[in-house]
Amino acid sequence: MSEEKPKKRFGVKRWIILALIGVGIYAAFMGPSIFKPVSPPVILAAEPTGLHIGSFQISNSMLATFLADLVLILMAYGAFRFVKGGKLVPSGFYNAFEAIFEFLWNSVEGSAGKWAKRIFPIPATIFLLIFVANMIKMVPGFESIGLLEQSPTGSGYAPATLFTIGSLEVMTVDKSKPVTVAATTGEGTGEGSTAEACTACVVIPFFRGSATDLNFPLALALITVILTQVYGAWAIGPGYFSKYFQVKQLVSGGLFGLINFAVGILEAILEFAKILSFTFRLFGNIFAGVLLLSIIGALVAVAIPPFLYLFEVFFGTIQAYVFFLLATVFISSATIAHIGEHH
Repeated sequence: MSEEKPKKRFGVKRWIILALIGVGIYAAFMGPSIFKPVSPPVILAAEPTGLHIGSFQISNSMLATFLADLVLILMAYGAFRFVKGGKLVPSGFYNAFEAIFEFLWNSVEGSAGKWAKRIFPIPATIFLLIFVANMIKMVPGFESIGLLEQSPTGSGYAPATLFTIGSLEVMTVDKSKPVTVAATTGEGTGEGSTAEACTACVVIPFFRGSATDLNFPLALALITVILTQVYGAWAIGPGYFSKYFQVKQLVSGGLFGLINFAVGILEAILEFAKILSFTFRLFGNIFAGVLLLSIIGALVAVAIPPFLYLFEVFFGTIQAYVFFLLATVFISSATIAHIGEHH
């Protein structure tokens, strides 16, 4: 008897991938110019979305942070429902969530010891917020769908209509029609536009990665450094702050007392330096990653960007863990300060 070997089938998923690659090649290199990707303007400050809470204006990075908060709340609610359901063996999403939670707990416990239970919620929340914020910005369209506005950098593209739904006109920019700011006043080169909103247009996205706005990492850095002092005072008492202002050493310690006093002042300055270090490390790395993706995506729109996305997922996870680890080390070290001197 002879066994029939199963025939190899060219799976449906492969056809879908090949079709998407073909569509990408056509849109980026052979199709109409309105489909070709363009590099977005490099703007450090977050852009306004037109939404307000009273007189407070909401930026696109704030909307992204609100979205990350919503995802975290849904994750927490799902985990709560799972625990209350009485299930002992997690699966799927809950299994991954438990693995992340256990990994973070082991890291904090190894650094903080008996204080781990009190310290853990702070760095773990920071990690999850940064991680989720870095992951949701990878969703296609997250930083490319928005409003057409006049370019703040001096040059843009002429607007073009994609389609109209009732009174809603969906537009894009035409890469083949660059426009300078001078052209908007009729003085320079470039082609005009029938759109009333802008002539040298750029896309201001509805959502922008949270960490690409300097305010987001700055807020997390301030929270971490302030809580470091809070936990230090909680563990040691008011004497914790004596390491910054060693007045007794200055009065009765002679030359070495003067040195110790100067070291304490340097310790206080170092706390402020931590804020800058936390802020610009996270901001610089994430902003550079977004810039790299946008530039490479505009130059080589097919094949290369997926690998950059994988790299960005890895890098976004690493940045969240580095922030988490440094916050854990700083807070846990504050709880054991001056032990040797006290003895």
